[in-house]
Amino acid sequence: MPLGNIYLLKGKPAAYVKAVADGVNSAVIETMGFPADDRYQIIHEVASERLEYQGRTGDRVMMSLIMRGGRPDAAKKAFYRKVAENLGRDPGIDAANILITITENSDIDWSFRDGEAQFVP
Repeated sequence: MPLGNIYLLKGKPAAYVKAVADGVNSAVIETMGFPADDRYQIIHEVASERLEYQGRTGDRVMMSLIMRGGRPDAAKKAFYRKVAENLGRDPGIDAANILITITENSDIDWSFRDGEAQFVP
């Protein structure tokens, strides 16, 4: 999976947080072809007044994904739709309250362990 930073409202139960994380992960696997065990997520729980989204006050989530470039626009659009569908179903977040950004980079921009750039020989 790309590196996902997911921001949601503080104080949600563990099942809610898991539903968001799982919903994003399954959307990435289904629409962009990442392996099932390729999961890198950071969940940030933020006070309501610190998660500003154009005046929305209800349940909301923002996410920023960083991944290697090359996925087609159609895959990204499918990902956006699938995230909204997944999070709408569980834990019940309105699609209008989901913001997603994707930032792309190159193979050299990743090191998963050992101080090595695994994608670059």
